[in-house]
Amino acid sequence: YPTWKRTLARRARESQMKRFCKAQAIQRRLEEIEVTFRELEQQGIKLEKLLRDENESPTDQHTQWTNQLLYLVQKKNNLMTEESDLMIAVQELKLEEQQCQLDEKLRSYMNKEDTMKTPEDEKAEQEILKQLVEVVNKRNVLIQLQEEKRLSEL
Repeated sequence: YPTWKRTLARRARESQMKRFCKAQAIQRRLEEIEVTFRELEQQGIKLEKLLRDENESPTDQHTQWTNQLLYLVQKKNNLMTEESDLMIAVQELKLEEQQCQLDEKLRSYMNKEDTMKTPEDEKAEQEILKQLVEVVNKRNVLIQLQEEKRLSEL
């Protein structure tokens, strides 16, 4: 087993572990966001009830509750934006994993001597190459989407 093959295999395992850890961190953050959403919903419901039920309360109190409600809406919108970004990151990780798998398959076909390749091998190699290009294009679309989103936020 040549050294370069061992190095490639080690790097593939390392990048797979990095993607796995990143996916776990994203999943944890999505769960945290879900919990925070529920908490914000409960707080918002309480504030709405206070605003509807307390018609006799002072105007200052009404203004304070309204400001709190607007603050909760702003927090919720920020969390929704973060959740959207995380979902894009999840898609990007899936495509990255798919690309690595296709790279590995393609490399195995390309490492074969041309004289040893069957017509089926050549056809499979071309199909994998086609799939690889599709995955790269999908990743490019995601990156463009993120860039457009970033620019629109500025």
